[in-house]
Amino acid sequence: MIETVVIDVSGITEILFRKEKMEEYINIINESETVIAPNLYIPELTNTLWKYVKKNIYTEEESALYVKDGISYIDHFIDSKTLWQEAFSEGIKINHSIYDMFYMICARRESAILLTCDMELIEICQKNGVKAR
Repeated sequence: MIETVVIDVSGITEILFRKEKMEEYINIINESETVIAPNLYIPELTNTLWKYVKKNIYTEEESALYVKDGISYIDHFIDSKTLWQEAFSEGIKINHSIYDMFYMICARRESAILLTCDMELIEICQKNGVKAR
């Protein structure tokens, strides 16, 4: 059994939009005890769905339902205030997006698996001893 899973917005959109990794990610989530994310997940997910509305892919109502569904997968949100210094430092050291580092730091602190479709982030996590898929 997997204790904790961290999922980022690229990972949750695989599930929400029934993409290639949906089944794998749902299986991992179902095997886990807890799913967590930094609280910046909500603004990121909301912004992602806003882009779909802007491009006339989904209506505002459909997008709002996707946001609600995406939020419902998370059991516990980690306050970014507790993560920012470590995320900032790692982002500078690695020269990578601080947003992504929040997810990596969550996974590292909790000895969790990070579910992401960001191949560059997966590689960074693996180089830094963090499990990612």
